[in-house]
Amino acid sequence: MAILVAALCLLAAAVLVAGQLLEQRRRGRRIADRLQGQMTSTDKFGSLIRQLGSSSLAQRSVSLDNETQVLLNRVGWRKASQRSLFAAFQVGVPVLLMGLTILGQRIFFPEVDPAWIAPIAALGIGYLLPKRVLAAAAKHRQQSIAKEISTFIPLLRILFESGMAVEQSLRVLGNEAQRLLPHLTHELRLILARVDSGLELGEELGKTARLLEVDELTDTCVILQQLILQGGGAMKSLLALKQLLDDRRLTRLQEYISKMSAKMSVVMMVFLFPALLIVLGGPAFIGIARALNHF
Repeated sequence: MAILVAALCLLAAAVLVAGQLLEQRRRGRRIADRLQGQMTSTDKFGSLIRQLGSSSLAQRSVSLDNETQVLLNRVGWRKASQRSLFAAFQVGVPVLLMGLTILGQRIFFPEVDPAWIAPIAALGIGYLLPKRVLAAAAKHRQQSIAKEISTFIPLLRILFESGMAVEQSLRVLGNEAQRLLPHLTHELRLILARVDSGLELGEELGKTARLLEVDELTDTCVILQQLILQGGGAMKSLLALKQLLDDRRLTRLQEYISKMSAKMSVVMMVFLFPALLIVLGGPAFIGIARALNHF
């Protein structure tokens, strides 16, 4: 038995060592291919996506739609490469979905007439799908930023009370609070990068607030602009804003709980009431049925 266990352990160790050697060789080949200018399959796919996104059709489909531009800004995709990636999806998803629909129709429903209705519907759905996903992602990010503001304001007040200025406080939060405030710190780093290039902090805060369209962030940026202009006197405004946000959050939670209780009442009426009626009224119905059978 001991010899069998030892043999299994040796076999497992040999498998692990062989796996590590194969992984190292694979990495070495990839590095050598990149140094020689050869692209791997992943690099080729990424290059193909970038070329598709950089095409005139893809760029025109994104640039002509102002709502898509606004949604991309709200999601945080402001680089040219990110916009090209979305443009590639905007063009590629309809074509791919139409091709899959035609293939599935030829295989499973070859006698469908007319045969062009399903591909055209798939083309329309594929064109609308990336934008709807982008809108959902933008809304989710707006909600996340609104939740992060309730943590952002107390941290700002702590830094202000320690003697830091507005720009210093924002730099500290942008560098140190990435795990706690991922979306806000991303926006702060973009703002501070533009400030380092020579732009004014207050104007950049206002532009970002108008770009994201989050009420909580807009109110906070207005107070920060007041602090930048006056140099103080806005601590009470931050505290009042924090209390207002807490009240809003409490009100939303109360509304959510009230709606949830109403939904649970409907579920109880649908599923519990029939079972309760069977348990309570079943013996009576059985007794009445037996009494009628005697007659």
